[in-house]
Amino acid sequence: MTLSLIGRSLKQSATLKLNETAAILKAKGEPIIHLGGGEPKGKAPLDAITRAAAMLNSAEVRYSPPDGTVEAKQAVIRYTEEHYGIRPRPENVIVSVGAKQALFFAMQAILNPQDEVLFPSPYWVSYKEMAKMIGAVGISVEAEDGGFHPTMKDLTAKVGSQTKAIIINSPNNPTGVMYTAEFIAEIVEFCRNKGIYLIMDDIYHRLLFDNKKTISVFNYAKFDDDSKVIVINGVSKLYAMTGFRVGWAIANPKVIEVMTNIQAHTNSAPSPLLQAAAAGALNGIQSSVESLKQTLENNRNVMYDRLKAFEGVRLTKPDGTFYMFVDFRAYEKDSVKLATLLLDKVRVAVMPGIEFGMEGYVRMSYNTTTKEILQGIERIKWALDPNAPNELYIGERKLVRDWV
Repeated sequence: MTLSLIGRSLKQSATLKLNETAAILKAKGEPIIHLGGGEPKGKAPLDAITRAAAMLNSAEVRYSPPDGTVEAKQAVIRYTEEHYGIRPRPENVIVSVGAKQALFFAMQAILNPQDEVLFPSPYWVSYKEMAKMIGAVGISVEAEDGGFHPTMKDLTAKVGSQTKAIIINSPNNPTGVMYTAEFIAEIVEFCRNKGIYLIMDDIYHRLLFDNKKTISVFNYAKFDDDSKVIVINGVSKLYAMTGFRVGWAIANPKVIEVMTNIQAHTNSAPSPLLQAAAAGALNGIQSSVESLKQTLENNRNVMYDRLKAFEGVRLTKPDGTFYMFVDFRAYEKDSVKLATLLLDKVRVAVMPGIEFGMEGYVRMSYNTTTKEILQGIERIKWALDPNAPNELYIGERKLVRDWV
């Protein structure tokens, strides 16, 4: 069978594969504890469901304009004004099938084959694969100090004549680290001087803890028809609406026009039913967002405290998101091998760090219950600690450690 070079070069989404494997095992009755996912456990806001139900009851669910419905775009405009301090025009907005698609279409709109797009490491798993799909080159930038916060020195060392864009994801998946206002200001200025696009992947921008405040890129970037800032966002994370698949981009009118043409020739537009739900969430009561933040902050504290007491484990306390990027190199340097061991032997799902560009780490999600966090870490400790008892009971099932 003949397949395209690009098609053959793509890797399977590790995060989606893990979710599938864990779901299959759970359906078989296995006592899975999922500490690898990025999906809120709560329900979609009532305002979203009510708005979608009203449209569904009308039985009038038709084609949407390729850049999104008027209602959805107006909701995005209002949201952007409230949280970013600028009021984009309708021609600055496109609504897409999730933030992931908005990001991909933005990259298609601005990158040519062999162009380079840079992003700090560790990074979200899809950045490099998206670049491959359009013939561009994704380049990860490691911090010189080995940490999770890049510096301008780290980034500028990788910028070359083919560099056309930089992606910043703050707070970051997989580390939960929020980049400083000083860094955002510096990178805005650098990109402006170099004529480089700055793509802000802001899907977690309000999921911040310890009274930290969201940093708007437009505090430092001028937003006009020549702006090379592109902001990506969506309803999946904040509003527990992962299955609704509604995201958006804010950019200059020319970029939005090209993205709209791409969308028109691919999926046409998101479902107007789901856009109505997204508008309901954005315009409705925001108590679910605050409740989610409080739950996640509490869960982060529980996970951090338990892991901090785990001998040999090194970790950085997240500023936001659902994730903690944990250094397990004292026990196993191969993160795929470690993640496989934990899933096979003690039925705990974590994400191998190599998928995010850093070996020896695993991404652990605290977007679950406190009980599952405590049980999951107890199982991990039993699996790795050579001084632990040789047996562990999970319910009535007795596990005997035969791999140490």
